[in-house]
Amino acid sequence: MVFGTSAGPVHALANITLDVARGEFIALIGPSGCGKSTLLRLIADVLQPTRGTIEIRGGPPARARLAREFGFVFQHPGLLLWRDALANVSLPLAIGAWGRRHASPHRPEALLELVGLKGFEHAFPRQLSGGMQQRVSIARALVTGPPILLMDEPFGALDEITRDHLNQELLRIWEATGTTIVFVTHSIPEAVYLANRVFVFTPRPGRVQEEVAIELPSPRAPSMKDTPEFLRHTATLRRALAKSS
Repeated sequence: MVFGTSAGPVHALANITLDVARGEFIALIGPSGCGKSTLLRLIADVLQPTRGTIEIRGGPPARARLAREFGFVFQHPGLLLWRDALANVSLPLAIGAWGRRHASPHRPEALLELVGLKGFEHAFPRQLSGGMQQRVSIARALVTGPPILLMDEPFGALDEITRDHLNQELLRIWEATGTTIVFVTHSIPEAVYLANRVFVFTPRPGRVQEEVAIELPSPRAPSMKDTPEFLRHTATLRRALAKSS
């Protein structure tokens, strides 16, 4: 992916090749500006690659986008301040009258319960903590039943305690829905705790420096972070990141 700027071309990504299996949880990690978020936007058909192809479930990203085959969760929740939690989750069903033309596999109320917000259906964003707002954004991304969830540092702005709790909740949601997740993070422990595989990116132009399989049992409990096996995986990622710098 090459961006044209007034100062000349910026090579964001180069020679990226990777495959993600159905139902897999992968993480992308690397230094700031290495193209991780750009890759998510290419998958989501927000950007088109300068060269090369992307295939999603047997077709191009544009087809997947129109079919609502992915949801996108950003670092900031992006909730509409004048809509309560239930109305924010329901928003994708209203856009383009999607909800009238398709049977949603999830009721918005059920998704709020799934993300631990039962009883907060009619709370407005100003009445919710940052972690609760991010839960609403996850529920909103899942409301059309997308088989793929793209997550761009969704917990990066949260404190460590809230982040650890939402990591646990995300694993529970992933196991309950079977959604394929592509997750961008700068946190080595977060990548190890969540993912089946981690792709380590080089500085710009971003390339896959290394693919690391996370061979930890599931379901994963917070106590796993203190085990020698967990620390061995974090050390492997640190070495891979050191090689890429």
